[in-house]
Amino acid sequence: MDEVLALVDGVLREAGLGRAGVRSLGTLDARAAEPGLVVAAAVLGVPLRGFTAGELAAVPVPHPSELPLAATGTASVAEAAALLAAAGDGPGAGTEAGGGGTGAAAGVGAGGGAVLLVPKRKSARVTCALAASVPVRTNEDAPAVRLLPLPHGYIAGEPGSPPTIPTPHTTAAMDMHTHTDAHDLRHHGDAEVRDEKLIDLAVNVRTNTPPEWLRERIAASLTGLAAYPDGRSARAAVAERHDLPSNRVLLTAGAAEAFVLLARALPVRRPVVVHPQFTEPEAALRDAGHEVGRVLLREEDGFRLDPASVPQDADLVVIGNPTNPTSVLHPAATIAALARPGRTLVVDEAFMDAVPGERESLAGRTDVPGLVVLRSLTKTWGLAGLRIGYVLAEPETIAALERTQPLWPVSTPALVAAEACMSRVALAEAEHAAHRIGVERAHLLAGLAEFDEVRTVAGSEGPFVLLRIDGADAVRERLRSLGFAARRGDTFPGLDRNWLRIAVRDRVTTNRFLQALDQALLMGG
Repeated sequence: MDEVLALVDGVLREAGLGRAGVRSLGTLDARAAEPGLVVAAAVLGVPLRGFTAGELAAVPVPHPSELPLAATGTASVAEAAALLAAAGDGPGAGTEAGGGGTGAAAGVGAGGGAVLLVPKRKSARVTCALAASVPVRTNEDAPAVRLLPLPHGYIAGEPGSPPTIPTPHTTAAMDMHTHTDAHDLRHHGDAEVRDEKLIDLAVNVRTNTPPEWLRERIAASLTGLAAYPDGRSARAAVAERHDLPSNRVLLTAGAAEAFVLLARALPVRRPVVVHPQFTEPEAALRDAGHEVGRVLLREEDGFRLDPASVPQDADLVVIGNPTNPTSVLHPAATIAALARPGRTLVVDEAFMDAVPGERESLAGRTDVPGLVVLRSLTKTWGLAGLRIGYVLAEPETIAALERTQPLWPVSTPALVAAEACMSRVALAEAEHAAHRIGVERAHLLAGLAEFDEVRTVAGSEGPFVLLRIDGADAVRERLRSLGFAARRGDTFPGLDRNWLRIAVRDRVTTNRFLQALDQALLMGG
């Protein structure tokens, strides 16, 4: 019951709705007596409806999967059950229970058709989708179930009218073969410091940035805002910096946009994300309707990559280097060993410019098949609010991503910043900053080594360190009361509540943090 309700609540939040909007819960009839579903429906105060496998199989679904198809005859029990429940009697939620791939759905009835608001979302054993009823006008011949070709659950009204959100219905389906979604993939470090005056050790943006010369360049660009952005000069500068032709470069609104483009543009069948790492790649893939596999690196292995751990049939692999949050720098040869014909290898190098000499970088390599390298300018240069990054890849991949971008995706000030950060002077400044970060990181690690309760990941190379403390979630709250914000670790797949990520700061700030940590540990008794 708890798992069902947690996922239902999550899907409702994604649609901006609450439990009050749910009118029914649906499932495969063979699972309608499952105690977790029965009690969840009772808690929601809605009926639990069962649909036959034939009824579910007759409903077209936008995100088919082979596992439920083999088990029940429908390619997505959750989406089919949600749509049926919504078309029949109103908003609802459904679940599928057990290892056999059964499903349940919920809906609100309005005597009309149905649309899918939120595609299937998964937890360890539950899959949940959200559908809504759509009234059918008397002069309209409409099927009982409709699928609107609109992404991410947004429902549009008639041409010229404002968007409308119909009454929702949710379905959830049990699937023993899917991973847990207990980790909040949309949680990021900025949430730790928002609306509070805390010393920020949660966000990995370099302090005292952007530098004055960069602020002046950006400010000077504001006089040209009347013209549409022209990215040719910035694109050429990035290409020259990596000794590549311009058709191997795509400028994006931060590296995060690139993950969305990859998820939408590439026809992948089995994407795999290597965790623990930045969670946006998986979130973007799931939002695009993909089922995402996970390769979890282990603490006992130092969170180091073994290429053999990645499934051979994975046609898209995502890994960070150096990896956020572990701060592990994988050898370039180890990552390149993941490449193979028919596979896209995505390497997130958002923090590579914080590594002296950018050793182990694959940026600029053209001999690795299917290689896609992502870079961010927001961390080293303090441009998180401006949103600027870029993609390096084969021309065919760049063209596919560019077709998925909206027009003029990068603003003129961001383009000016990108070009400025490619200059020799800027690159020299970044290299100096990388060496300084190494010195300050060593000081932080030495201080942490004085605590018997603290264990850090060995060989940190990024502008942050990952540390383990029993009960780190409680320690984090005590640190907040002492004026310091640390990044919680339990939102990263492969980590739990006993992990914290700490950004590298100047020596004075680090010493103050170490004193606060000592106090926080003593407070825990």
